[in-house]
Amino acid sequence: RWGRRQRALLWAVLLAAWEAAWGQLRYSVPEEMPKGSFVGDVAKDLGLQLPALSDRGVRVVSEGRTQYFALHGKTGHLVTAERIDREQLCESVQQCVLRCELVVEGEMKFYGIEVELMDINDNAPSFREAEIELRMSETTAPGTRFPLARAHDADLGRNSLQSYELSGDEHFSLAVQAGPGGDQRPELVLAKALDREEAAFHELVLRASDGGDPARTGTARIRVTVLDANDNAPVFSQAEYTVRVPEDVPVGSVLVTVTATDADEGLYGDMKYSYETVSVKASKIFHLDAETGAITLMRNLDFEESNSYELEVQVRDSGDLSDIAKVVITVTDVNDNVPEISVRSALSEISEDAPSGTVVALLHVQDRDSGANGEVRCSLDGELPFQLEKSFEDYYRVVTAKELDREQVSEYNVTVRAADGGSPALQSSAVLALRVLDVNDNAPVFAEERYSARLAENNAAGALVLTVRATDADWGQNARVRYRLSEGRVRGAPLSSYVSVQAETGALYALRSFDYEQVRELALWVRAEDGGAPALSSNVSVRLLIVDENDNAPQVLYPPAAVAAASAAWRAGGWSGVELAPRSSEPGALVLTRWLVLAVAAVSCLFVAFLLLLLALRLRRWRREQLLAAESGALRGVPVSHFVGIDGVRAFLQSYSHEVSLTADSRKSQLRFSAASCCDTLPARPAPDEPAPLLGDE
Repeated sequence: RWGRRQRALLWAVLLAAWEAAWGQLRYSVPEEMPKGSFVGDVAKDLGLQLPALSDRGVRVVSEGRTQYFALHGKTGHLVTAERIDREQLCESVQQCVLRCELVVEGEMKFYGIEVELMDINDNAPSFREAEIELRMSETTAPGTRFPLARAHDADLGRNSLQSYELSGDEHFSLAVQAGPGGDQRPELVLAKALDREEAAFHELVLRASDGGDPARTGTARIRVTVLDANDNAPVFSQAEYTVRVPEDVPVGSVLVTVTATDADEGLYGDMKYSYETVSVKASKIFHLDAETGAITLMRNLDFEESNSYELEVQVRDSGDLSDIAKVVITVTDVNDNVPEISVRSALSEISEDAPSGTVVALLHVQDRDSGANGEVRCSLDGELPFQLEKSFEDYYRVVTAKELDREQVSEYNVTVRAADGGSPALQSSAVLALRVLDVNDNAPVFAEERYSARLAENNAAGALVLTVRATDADWGQNARVRYRLSEGRVRGAPLSSYVSVQAETGALYALRSFDYEQVRELALWVRAEDGGAPALSSNVSVRLLIVDENDNAPQVLYPPAAVAAASAAWRAGGWSGVELAPRSSEPGALVLTRWLVLAVAAVSCLFVAFLLLLLALRLRRWRREQLLAAESGALRGVPVSHFVGIDGVRAFLQSYSHEVSLTADSRKSQLRFSAASCCDTLPARPAPDEPAPLLGDE
């Protein structure tokens, strides 16, 4: 059967294992240790490998503004970051525990660490006043007790104040009474009657010692002045004064007034108030008026710093008789502290394909107020794809609520807001800047569904045909678009021998001079491919139409050479027929035919206008000749052949007759000219011996 020691050891091992499993470590270290002193082997206790400490971003975070501990990167030891004074941090607290967290940023984990500061005997007992003045009447009866000022020792346990000693005079002895809290209260006891005539003053030494090894001591000199008789001591109206004040009470306010009465009159009835026992901190916060007993606030109160103060007030008359009363000042909490948000670990970049639930940041939220004023609620501002999850006690995690899309939002400013339960509520916020990293999830998209262009034949080699353009919604290398032609063949030759595309700009160039009579249209595909891995691509169709130009002379298709003789004979009969056709009878040739028809029509109109003008001139001349003949008869000898009549006009028209025969097919269009149309319709100039015709005087 196991003994008690074995069972206690087993419970201790189980407790340590339970705390380690739940991420809690506890160490103890004496106070006043130099900077860098060993506290505990964190790496060993948590099972962390030393080489991975720096890679995982392991660091120690302490509550408050002062960092008392640090992690040694090479050994994994928790060490002190500075000299720690227990009495400064934990005044009047039996167990002084400092808490910190070990944050592993690479794994988004944290471990709680508690370090208990062990007291050492670094403070000697001390009295508030090195010299104590006492006044006693010579009629004071032996055995009368006079409370003395107590010594103060900031240490605890055996290192605190343990005993008092009195030396110097046989008239006095020392008695030590136990207070309500177990503290020692020294009292000066009159052991022998005083005689002012024998000795007006008595010099004593009060020594206070602690229990340290070696022990520390503090002394105070007591000077007793022997006075005439004073048989009534002052008495407080109540033994204990209790007051509750809010922490936001204004400076200068009177918190409480203690009052005492003395039955004596005259000089022995005058009383003075003073502190009997008060801590150094309380003496700087509360002022006691020696005349009125009013306690006034000299500095702002802070509930989070201290919520209660105990004072001992003494009233003393001129005969050096006194009384003591206790004053308890309780500070009530006011919602005067905003919640504090500490970012323990946070990401600055996240991939857009990160799965839902990815941890973005680890936050610690606390409010120094108490009760409802210290209850904190956290939330995220705006409709963002993130959510808060409570991790452990005051820790929260910011995680993704759904998949991200960088093409819609490339950066997020996540505002975490913390509000307490006060009325009105106080709140604070922290902003997490998060950049979304691109993933190649978008293929290039062309600006048009299909492209087409027209290119005149006989173009110069290297001529720009058109430019295709595609855009990619991704970013960086994933958005870099390159173009290339899809493989194909034209008239048995590779497509790449006809056209090429510039990989960076998408410009399509003709590599050779096109001939409409050989290639009239090119249909090809252009592929746009991004720079991702793997790459994404898309295709677009391009149609290139070759435009015909008049680059071929007409050829005589009919009559052939075999029938040339017959054609000549036929021309002798009065008409000749020639069929003209260009090498191409396509739309280009039809356009040429239309222009020829318009030219012939224009010449015909001009010809008709010329005939009408000539006819008008002939008629005008003929009329003038008739008028001259009627008046003078001078024209009777003129030959008739010198005048042009209706028959002459008909002959003129016949001399310029032609026939146009046009069809839709330019190969079958014919233009026939009369063979016997070369005679001059105007009369020949008369011979020199012939008389000139009379045209009249003009």
